[in-house]
Amino acid sequence: MLTITEAAAKQILEQVNQTDAQGMVLRIAAKTNQDGSFDYGIGFDEEKEGDVKTSQHQVNLVMDPQSGELLDEATMDYIELEEGQFHFVFSNPLDPNYMPPKKSK
Repeated sequence: MLTITEAAAKQILEQVNQTDAQGMVLRIAAKTNQDGSFDYGIGFDEEKEGDVKTSQHQVNLVMDPQSGELLDEATMDYIELEEGQFHFVFSNPLDPNYMPPKKSK
């Protein structure tokens, strides 16, 4: 099952409060490209029949079953990639382009 970090959950909850997304769930999607790499998408949506559902850090998440399989071992985080530039990122060992985080020495 996909895991979201506390940092990602905090940002998601802030976005819910700043938009008209109250009462909606966060939909997370993944698809396989022709080259085998993965594309990810997130957005607020309504729950649909057949969705895989979970709740983490007070965030209700849904995904279609195919995305659920592709995201089974993934983690979604919210990190600073460049100074002052924060982004949601996916770390997914099932993605053929996955590179494990480098350990600091």
